[in-house]
Amino acid sequence: MAEMIGWEHYRTLLAVLREGSLSGAARALGMTQPTVGRHVSLLEAAFGQKLFTRTQAGLQPTEAALSLQGYAQTMHDTAAALEREASGHGHHIQGVVRISASEIIGVEVLPEALVQLRQTYPLLKIELVPTNRLQDLLQREVDIALRMTPPRQQALVARRVGAIEIGLFARADYLARHGTPVTPEELSRHVLIGFDQDTPFLRAARTQFPFWRREVFALRSDSDLAQLAMVRAGAGIGVCQTALARRDSALVRVLPDIFAFPLETWVTMHGDLRGSRRCKVVFDALVAFLEAYAQGRDSHA
Repeated sequence: MAEMIGWEHYRTLLAVLREGSLSGAARALGMTQPTVGRHVSLLEAAFGQKLFTRTQAGLQPTEAALSLQGYAQTMHDTAAALEREASGHGHHIQGVVRISASEIIGVEVLPEALVQLRQTYPLLKIELVPTNRLQDLLQREVDIALRMTPPRQQALVARRVGAIEIGLFARADYLARHGTPVTPEELSRHVLIGFDQDTPFLRAARTQFPFWRREVFALRSDSDLAQLAMVRAGAGIGVCQTALARRDSALVRVLPDIFAFPLETWVTMHGDLRGSRRCKVVFDALVAFLEAYAQGRDSHA
């Protein structure tokens, strides 16, 4: 019986897992709550076991439901990739391209590139996923990904766009109040902004800059955007991309000869998409835009 179940039932299961309730899943999917309930009941009957238990906190997934989540997510990603691929056929550059990038790149840098793309190719639709989590290109979670590490899978196509430099910055009025540190040791007298949880970036930076560790951060956040907002607000000293800092005349670089951390940056996509015209034009445009950004030829500079 399970093999007769349509994809829409697994999509409903995924929505209930994400939202934690039938009503939340119904809103997310644009369906009625009874329909969502019927889909869940059909799946439970097909698999012969409960998928959710009701608690005061809402629906709690059983082990059976959690074991299905990865498969349902794969089906969701494949269906989305099929829709994007089908939308791209025609005489014009059109259809959907899904891009992932780090929080900072996605929010602070890429919008200008997307404006240029849409001006040149008005039939393109762009889905932007700003996240520091690596999206799976092989499973087609996204079509194109901007990464700070070189891809290791042979199935991926990648172009290095250069090294985006990270430096320490503070707002000028913060430094006017507290002084400008001239040695790493003097940083201990300042309000430092950094990560809460240990990250690959933090571990890599610590090999060159042992003074940049969690214990010294007075303000901590695992969101790059939150850290940048605190630096811009004059809360203390934190990291910022040097190309991005050049756009803000209030930001002053701290210890420029000591703290300079290059992030090698790559634009990547699945090799199967090389024949996709819409993906190729987006890929090439992102490469050109980010090469200019990494080299300091950003139009905001």
